[in-house]
Amino acid sequence: MNRVELPRPAESTPISVARDWLEAFDTVALATVVSAWGSAPVPVGGQLVVAPDGRFEGSVSGGCVEIDVITEAQDVIANAKPKLLEFGVADEVAWRAGLPCGGTIKVLVETLQAADRSLLDRILDAQKFRRPIAVTTHLETGERNLVEAASALSPELAARISAGESGVVTRDDGDFFVLVLMPSVRLFLAGATHISQVLADLASRVGYDVAIVDPRPAFASAARFGGMTLFEDWPEPQFAASAFDGRTAVVALTHAAHLDDEALTAALRSNCFYVGALGSRKTHAKRLERLRAAGFEEHDLARIHAPVGLAIGAKGPAEIAVSILAEIVKVARGAD
Repeated sequence: MNRVELPRPAESTPISVARDWLEAFDTVALATVVSAWGSAPVPVGGQLVVAPDGRFEGSVSGGCVEIDVITEAQDVIANAKPKLLEFGVADEVAWRAGLPCGGTIKVLVETLQAADRSLLDRILDAQKFRRPIAVTTHLETGERNLVEAASALSPELAARISAGESGVVTRDDGDFFVLVLMPSVRLFLAGATHISQVLADLASRVGYDVAIVDPRPAFASAARFGGMTLFEDWPEPQFAASAFDGRTAVVALTHAAHLDDEALTAALRSNCFYVGALGSRKTHAKRLERLRAAGFEEHDLARIHAPVGLAIGAKGPAEIAVSILAEIVKVARGAD
């Protein structure tokens, strides 16, 4: 087979890559972690797309069993029949590949064909417009259905979509894997500072949609942010136009009280899941006084993470950015 130049979107996911690769091939394979136990390094819902020539994007085990999955994917592509693979403590393949600490994973490998383009387009459209969506797959037949949150008839399915929880569901007609695809986390940074430069880059690497807002031309320079979404504007108009949702985080980093207060005011009036502000405890105490005077109650102010970031003794912009992102991830994941 001649090697085909395959497109790879700048903001790629296994779903978006699969959609683009279907333009080059009639069939690709999609591998999805459907269950995980122990120290499996990739959570349920992790995906890997495989082209007929063996190229792949994504991960189902952090590199542990990818080679075996890719090999099986070639057989699935050839036969157009799904396979449910299992790797675990008693499996020599998993140990040889390095599955750590006794972890066990099950991986569904299925084909995507030209006829599935419309399904993938609907998924990508839902993600673009930040609508939670689920794909149900019959583990024996491979039959797929797409369910949007508003049309979920089953209470269990509706609850899974609401919680963003993928997993296997047993029904009278068989076992189904429910892949819940939530909107990506959006991170708005008020202040195009040195910390924002590092934080924006790190957050984009973990899949967050990042936007930076700062009215100061010297800070809001495209050259400083390498193609990131950047607005030379005040926080209030930009944030008002953004319709914050429960998958949005806001961090105030300007070092300028009037700018930070404007950003925090917009964030506290929304249902964003994380609000953070840079500054010492003394600075934050003064900030709280101003926000109280603006009409905010104590339960509102308690939402602000300040001083922002996990207490890891961070020094300098890069380490502070790491601590902030770590705290955002912790809150987003609901970790203790």
